[in-house]
Amino acid sequence: MSLKLNFNPDFSMFLNCRAYYSAAVCLKSAKNKIMNDIFDVAIIGGGPAGLTAGIYSSRAKLSTVIINEGSFGGQVVMTNEVANYPGVEQTNGYILANTMKKQAKEFGCKLMSNVKIVKYQITGDVKTFELEDGRIVKSKTVIFSTGGKPRYLGVPGEDIYKGSGVSYCATCDGDFFTGKEIIVVGGGNSALEEAGTLTNFASKVTVVHQFDNFQAFPAVIDEAKANPKIEFIMESRIAELSGDESLRKAIIEHIPSGKKSEMKIDGVFVFIGYVPNTEGLESLLTLNQNSEIVVDSEMNAGIPGVFAAGDCIAKRYRQITTAVSDGTIAALSAADYLRNQK
Repeated sequence: MSLKLNFNPDFSMFLNCRAYYSAAVCLKSAKNKIMNDIFDVAIIGGGPAGLTAGIYSSRAKLSTVIINEGSFGGQVVMTNEVANYPGVEQTNGYILANTMKKQAKEFGCKLMSNVKIVKYQITGDVKTFELEDGRIVKSKTVIFSTGGKPRYLGVPGEDIYKGSGVSYCATCDGDFFTGKEIIVVGGGNSALEEAGTLTNFASKVTVVHQFDNFQAFPAVIDEAKANPKIEFIMESRIAELSGDESLRKAIIEHIPSGKKSEMKIDGVFVFIGYVPNTEGLESLLTLNQNSEIVVDSEMNAGIPGVFAAGDCIAKRYRQITTAVSDGTIAALSAADYLRNQK
């Protein structure tokens, strides 16, 4: 009886490794070979912009990979209630992001989460991205959708009490403050909407805002003002946070007069915007004074085959819908670029 063996081409690499090579070296070589396939589109970042770009490009039959440093969804997963997404009456950010992720995957998009890029090469016909574990990803085009991260107060005590009184996510930490008194810092849509969400847990929410008027939509402002659990301190800022093992008090400064007062508090939630995740891209792309990637109307980032979308780009409005729009345009622009290259 004859015995026929069928070898996977990638697995055959192990047989070709010489005896003095370790199994670990062979395994790394195999992993590098697998990742050396050249994708049509590489998307850096897995928030709404990146996932939308992945949906569009993979559905267009372009081989697509999304490389994400953390888990998929970006900042939207921290949003407790999404009530203004067209066609969806009400949902939360986690569900919306996971639906996008599922769509991208079903269209054939390769998803890589919890991986870090340590080296970029984005000029020329083939772009390369070296991962922390040594693998190399190659693509013909790239879309940067690296998103943003919460902007910090930058006051004494903030770093000390992160995770023990200071938070940047109502959905994540609201339950820890059930029956307690908290401060929400900010005056935009996010601050006032999350202040309303936090009243489901806290006994009292005090909104501290540096200006004498809010930057939120009128409907959002009206809803916050109508909530009996929410109070407002305007033209003021937090100057210092202190306590023992946990946060106990905040020093609040009235900006016009400079007068300071002490408020006993159990928690502070900060919603004063985001800063773009563009560290490491300064020498590669054109960034503005806010470290945002400069793009044109088609999301071109100034290098052939390189595009950007979402909260990492220079723009005025940052909403889930605008991120989705950016991702759509970037994917379509990448597809046009690839067609013109043939």
